[in-house]
Amino acid sequence: MRVLIALLLGFAPLFAACDRQSGEASQEVMSGSGSAESYGGTETMGRVSVEYRGTAAPDLAFSNAEGQTIRLNDFEGQPLLVNLWATWCPPCIREMPALDALAERVDGQLKVLTLSQDLQGAAVVGPFFAENDFRHLEQWLDEENAMMQALALDTLPVTILYDKDGTELFRVIGGMDWAGERAETLISGALGG
Repeated sequence: MRVLIALLLGFAPLFAACDRQSGEASQEVMSGSGSAESYGGTETMGRVSVEYRGTAAPDLAFSNAEGQTIRLNDFEGQPLLVNLWATWCPPCIREMPALDALAERVDGQLKVLTLSQDLQGAAVVGPFFAENDFRHLEQWLDEENAMMQALALDTLPVTILYDKDGTELFRVIGGMDWAGERAETLISGALGG
């Protein structure tokens, strides 16, 4: 029985994440998917990994629709939660409202940065944000999927918590209810709160 439970838990992330899409055509299929679903009180939790704990954040630059750029090390001195997502990824879409609420709750203590991996960039991310009226998330774009490549990732969503020095504490591979008790415990435990 324990073996069966372990196997089921091991395969759970496969059902809570999206495979990386290889081209623009495949991304267009779900880019206009409608409003984001909420988790409805369920506490979805992707696979938590500390395998890369202590690794420095990649020194990469990202832009927004207005051409403004940021680097991850611009946030040094403040913990940073980086969420890699895409408009074609249902688990990504489901967790966006909870990330927006988290960004409001932790404002001033932890920066929540959502980084779109959509190849079409602002053309699909802008309408998605407008349709969902996020108040605390910003539209940062990684049209080249540089962050996924730097971290050798092949699935979305992935969310990484970096400490105030830009060092990885943990990552969540798959969807997560960022408004849930488990997420609160995970973040506060990692930040020593």
